[in-house]
Amino acid sequence: MLPNSMPPNAQLKEVMRDAGPLLDQINLPYPASTRQAAGVLGGVETEVMSVSFSDKILVTISQKQKLGQWLHVPLENANPGTNGYHTLPNPNEDGLLPLANFTATSVLGARGSQRETIGQLFACQIATAIVTKNPNENKLLVVGLGLEQAELDRDIYFGVIDLVLKCI
Repeated sequence: MLPNSMPPNAQLKEVMRDAGPLLDQINLPYPASTRQAAGVLGGVETEVMSVSFSDKILVTISQKQKLGQWLHVPLENANPGTNGYHTLPNPNEDGLLPLANFTATSVLGARGSQRETIGQLFACQIATAIVTKNPNENKLLVVGLGLEQAELDRDIYFGVIDLVLKCI
């Protein structure tokens, strides 16, 4: 060892000490918040994952680890009378219906089919659940779907929504 030289660990400690305090990790947008839930729906293992980025919310719903359809729903409320907050339905109304002001657009897969309609229903219902929880949410919602069946089954629909609610 040369005089005046330090072992590598001591050098690292000195550099870290001289760098000062690290940035506050809580205020950084990354790593993105991630939540997962899984269950068996219609005899098929179903996985739901939600990742909340600084500008988007990604929700994936997959069966047999496949995704075949992608949709997006802008959550931004442009109504000038609401200051960006979403107007939630009256508690006496049917809260199971998605809000009418959301439009889901297919990005990839399932165009012009029954799957597209089902995908739009899921995406709008997820958007409604998100803004019900946080009325001033204005990120873009991206939904990835990989459901085994093209037809909509009531039990599977409510099962998927239940898994999504555990993740958002």
